[in-house]
Amino acid sequence: MASLAGFANIGKVPELRKRVLFTLGMLAVYRIGVFVTIPGVDRNVMQAVVSKQGGGLLGLFNMFSGGALSNLSIFALGIMPYVSASIILQLLTMVFKPLDELRKEGEQGTRKINQYTRYGTIVLSTVQSFGIAMTLEGMNNGDLSDTGRVGDVVIHAGWGFRLMTMITLTTGTAFMMWVGEQITERGIGNGISLIIFAGIVDGIPAGVFNYFATNKGNIQPLNLAAVTAVVLATVATIVFFERGQRRIPIYYARRTVGRRVYGGQTAHLPLRVNTSGTIPPIFASSLLMFPATLANFKIPGMGALQAALQRGDWLFNTFYVALIVFFCYFYTAVTFQAVDVADNLKKQQAFIPSIRQGKQTAEYIDHVLTRITLGGAIYVSVVCIVPSVISQAFRVPFQWGGTSIMIVVGVALDTVSQIEAHLITRNYEGLSGGGGRATRIRGRRDV
Repeated sequence: MASLAGFANIGKVPELRKRVLFTLGMLAVYRIGVFVTIPGVDRNVMQAVVSKQGGGLLGLFNMFSGGALSNLSIFALGIMPYVSASIILQLLTMVFKPLDELRKEGEQGTRKINQYTRYGTIVLSTVQSFGIAMTLEGMNNGDLSDTGRVGDVVIHAGWGFRLMTMITLTTGTAFMMWVGEQITERGIGNGISLIIFAGIVDGIPAGVFNYFATNKGNIQPLNLAAVTAVVLATVATIVFFERGQRRIPIYYARRTVGRRVYGGQTAHLPLRVNTSGTIPPIFASSLLMFPATLANFKIPGMGALQAALQRGDWLFNTFYVALIVFFCYFYTAVTFQAVDVADNLKKQQAFIPSIRQGKQTAEYIDHVLTRITLGGAIYVSVVCIVPSVISQAFRVPFQWGGTSIMIVVGVALDTVSQIEAHLITRNYEGLSGGGGRATRIRGRRDV
């Protein structure tokens, strides 16, 4: 009841209410667009193709696009071109000095990098949309004997269809990018993550219904109970680690200004176990989908790589874990600068006990962050791989693996935290209630 009362407080803050309603409205627009089909295709045939290959990368791509691929929607590319462009820009920031200097310019530099990311998104969308058009034409006269029909995905193939598909899909991705940015600026939470979140959550009821419909009379209760237990354990693990942090004690030097004494206080520097959040699995999934796009252009070796990277196979899992670990460290290094933190502490006349200010403080923070990031990378890898492996072992077609669960739970936690922050700053109870006094959701645990 306390939680329900906490949610009721949302309506008492006009600005927060407007932000929540704006977010829901923009997500509704996105979900409506998923069912707007690109011109010149038969989406019923495409749905049969995706259903037939639902366990592979095609099914993974369809899941991240919120079912837009199976509907051959104007949003069929999903938000992945934007994610890929972000990866490329962040990699270039590490090796290209002008971009690194631009990043250090603060808000103005960030705006410029975001502008380059948008340009990169349009370029990648154009290339990928052409690849999708060629792939759809290649599916014509495809054998869908298990559905009792042979059909063409594209009604009238040719350059007219290709150009129309490129314009439509590129425009759709640009619109989704705009929707995500608007949610981030005027709504609640990270817009891009919420779009992916909405797509995954929307497919859960239909997936559960299809499972029971196709396995009527042949459902194994023990297997179903085992998968349910794995899902619940995964959710609990995600919450446990996402709220975990290492707290480094900070002391402020005592100083006298006039007749007043400042400082002499203690605080802590919180370092999250998983600083990168849900970004590593999203980035890793995006890169694993990229060979399929290159294979459409007949690039040597990409077809064989696409065939080898079947979702659930040991090779796919190996690459997936390696990419997750890489992006955990990479994204942490990009978003958390130990040198900048050490400089700020020095300017504030703060220090870590037994550690000299400046370079040694930066090295100490980097050392601690490196160790806890290793634990975070292992946790993310296990969460993203183990549920899928167990569901396959029990022969239960559970298409929402650990990646989906982590994205859903992680985005939900971040969104609730932002709503909580709005409530607390206006002296309302948090979503957890509090018996008439201002409280907040239980903070991250010390580890």
